[in-house]
Amino acid sequence: MSLSIGVILASTRPQRAGEGVARWFMKQAEANAGDMKFTLIDLKEVNLPFLDEPVSAMMNQYQNEHTKKWAATIASFDGFVVVTPEYNHSVPAALKNAFDFLYKEWNRKPISFVAYGADAGGARAVEHLRTIVTELQMAPMSDQILITSIWSAMEDGNVKASNLNGDMARLLRNLEWWTAALKTAREKK
Repeated sequence: MSLSIGVILASTRPQRAGEGVARWFMKQAEANAGDMKFTLIDLKEVNLPFLDEPVSAMMNQYQNEHTKKWAATIASFDGFVVVTPEYNHSVPAALKNAFDFLYKEWNRKPISFVAYGADAGGARAVEHLRTIVTELQMAPMSDQILITSIWSAMEDGNVKASNLNGDMARLLRNLEWWTAALKTAREKK
């Protein structure tokens, strides 16, 4: 079974550390992909305005072309990994906004997290994200990668082991299992 995984790069800042982290994750993921195919979704390139739909996303009555395009993009994936910084102990505004635009396109899909920051390595952002994605009827995985001291964590395109907390192989193995299980269940309905 072919499984399509969207890797969402959440930071939209100039000179963001997230690009290096996303490239590192994609390299690790593609080397251990199994039946998964990974595609990077850069929110900076998606460039959504702040939520401007007049009707709640739960109604699935999108009126704006940028929303319809975003909905088609997200609907095309079976699961997700979010690569996110921690801003003020929480998530970037662009990421929260991207989630808020849609509803059913996120439903019943697994999601995991690769977060980075200072001392907590993005753990507080992930904690907030778990609450957000649960309301979107997603399945947040317990597996996560946290990268501490992001300003010194990258070396030659890789994350230094001393800055890395999490098990990449386990994350990918469980992401594949949950993605296949939920895709099968979605297709039966």
